[in-house]
Amino acid sequence: MKLWMLFAAGFSALTLGACENMSSEARTVAGAAGGAAAGLITADALGADDDWRLISALGGAAAGTVVAQNQNNNTCAYARGDGTYYRAPCPS
Repeated sequence: MKLWMLFAAGFSALTLGACENMSSEARTVAGAAGGAAAGLITADALGADDDWRLISALGGAAAGTVVAQNQNNNTCAYARGDGTYYRAPCPS
């Protein structure tokens, strides 16, 4: 089980370099798919039932979409510490 998760993490790290020349729509789709996969892998590693696997895959897809869209706009979200956040250009 741990070998499978290590393989998935390594494969994900290698494929991130391929996102360099993608269009913004393709990057958003890749972010959603990658986030869903990460959520599903995490739920599987924790031994979650089918309901939680679905919830974690949907949550991962949402997070992956937001990250991809922020990369397209070159903006990052920063927490203020009081539960709110602000957007600013990402550091180089």
